Amino acid sequence: MSVYIVMVAAECAPAAKSGGLGDVVAGLSRELEIRGNAVEVILPKYSGLHYSEIWGLAPSHEDLWVPWYAGAVRCTVWFGYANGRKCFFIEPHSAANLFGRERLYGYADDAERFAFFSKAALEFMGQAGKRPDIVHCHDWQAGLVPVLLREQYGAVLAEQKICYTIHNFRHQGTSDEHVLWATQLGRPDHFLDADRLGDDFRYRGLNPMKGGIVYADFVTTVSPSHADEALYGDGGSGLGRILKEHQAKFRGVLNGVDYEVWNPESDPLVPARYSAGTAERKQADKEALRDRFWLRKTRSPLVAYIGRLDEQKGMHLVHHALFYTLDLGGQFVLMGDAHHHDRINGHFWHLKDYLNDNPDCHLELGYREELAHLIYAGADLLIVPSMFEPCGLAPLIAMRYGTVPVVRATGGMIDTVFDRDYSGRPPAERNGYVFHHTDNRAVESALGRALRLWSARPPEFRELAANCMRADYSWARPGAEYLDIYRGIRHA
Repeated sequence: MSVYIVMVAAECAPAAKSGGLGDVVAGLSRELEIRGNAVEVILPKYSGLHYSEIWGLAPSHEDLWVPWYAGAVRCTVWFGYANGRKCFFIEPHSAANLFGRERLYGYADDAERFAFFSKAALEFMGQAGKRPDIVHCHDWQAGLVPVLLREQYGAVLAEQKICYTIHNFRHQGTSDEHVLWATQLGRPDHFLDADRLGDDFRYRGLNPMKGGIVYADFVTTVSPSHADEALYGDGGSGLGRILKEHQAKFRGVLNGVDYEVWNPESDPLVPARYSAGTAERKQADKEALRDRFWLRKTRSPLVAYIGRLDEQKGMHLVHHALFYTLDLGGQFVLMGDAHHHDRINGHFWHLKDYLNDNPDCHLELGYREELAHLIYAGADLLIVPSMFEPCGLAPLIAMRYGTVPVVRATGGMIDTVFDRDYSGRPPAERNGYVFHHTDNRAVESALGRALRLWSARPPEFRELAANCMRADYSWARPGAEYLDIYRGIRHA
C-alpha cells in the first residue's frame, strides 16, 4: 500500500546542499518514489539555491501567513523539481531576511530562522490541505516540527505520524525561551522541563533536537553502530538520557548512496566510465585527475581526502596521512572546505603554500561537486580518519568507484568497512582498511598496509577494489526499512 510522505529538511541535493544531509534527503526520497510512494520535500528558499538545478520553479501559494511573535509573516511558497523530486520552497517576506543570505547556516539567529521554517512548513501543510501519512523531519533544523505539530496543529494535522531522523548529534540548535514566544508556543515552565525541551547543559536553554526525540512517533539515526554510540557512549552529545527513555522508538538505519548520482558506469562528470569488470579503465581517470591538478605522471598510488575540514573529521590525522603518503612515495589529493573554522582554514592554506611546488600533492580548499566525482574515480585510496562519523557517505561513494577506503572504526563505518587483513568476514566481503585509535601510529598501521598491498601485490589490490565495487550500499535496503517504520507507526 502506497504511503504519502512529506519531508521537512534544511537541505535536499542538488537544490540546497552543504553536506551529507542534502544527499540523504534526495536519495531516500527518490527510493521511496521508485517504490510507488508519493513524496514531497519542504525546504527554505535560500538565496543561494542552485537555481540551475531546479526545473519549473514557480510560485504555488502567494499568501501564506505564518503566525510569529505577536503578528504574522507573509510567505510565498514556490514549487519546482530538483532532480525529479517535488520540492516546495518557503520564502518569508520579513525584515529579518531569514534565508536571503550567502550561506545556509552559521548565523547567530539560526535557531530562530529554522524555528520559523518549522512553523511555516506546518502552516503550509494545514492551509494547502496536505494530509500526508508521514511527516519525516530531519536534524535539529526541523526538531520543532514534531513539537509544533502536536502542540499547535494537532486539530488540523491530527492523523499525521512523525518520523524524526538525527544526522548529527553534535549540532542540536540550542537557544533560549525567546523561540517559544516567537513560535507562540509560550509556557516556558512547561516546555523547558527536562523531559520536554529543556536543555540539560544550559540554564533555561531550549533544545529542539530533544523536542524532536520526545514528540516524534519514531526516531532514527543514520547507522546502527551510531545508534549504539548515542545510547551507550558519548555519541549522543548529552542526549543519551532522553534517548534511553525513548529507546523503544529509536533505532539506527544505515544511509544509502544514490547510485543514479554516484555511478562510475554512467557518471557524466568523469572522462572514463568503468565497472567492476572493466576496472582497468579507472587508470584513465587517474591520469585525468593528475592532469587537472598538475601532478606528475608516475607509477605510484594516489590517496585522497574529500570532506569538510573540521575537527570531527580528524584533521590532525589527515595532515599526518598526507606526509606519510608522500614519505612512502605516494601522491595525495585533498579537497575540502573550512570556512567555518578560522584556525583549521589557516592551517590548510599555510600547508597549501608550503606544498605548492610539490608535484605529488594538491590541496583544493573549497568543495566542488564535479571535482569530487573526478577524485573518487581517479584515486586508489580514500582516507577517512574521523573522530566520530554518524554514517560516513564518503567511503560508501568511494567503494562504488573502486577506491579502497581507509577508515577509523567509528559510527556507520563500523557497519560498512571491513578490514582486509583482520575482519572476521569472508574474504569476498572485505573491502578496506580499519584502524581504531586517534594517534599517528594508528593511521600508519592501516594506510601503510594499504599502500604496501598496492605496491607489492597489485592483483590482490585489484581484487580488493572489485570487492568494494560489488558491495551494495544503495538506498534499496534502507528504503525498505523506512517503509517498515512508517507502517509500524501508522498502525500503532
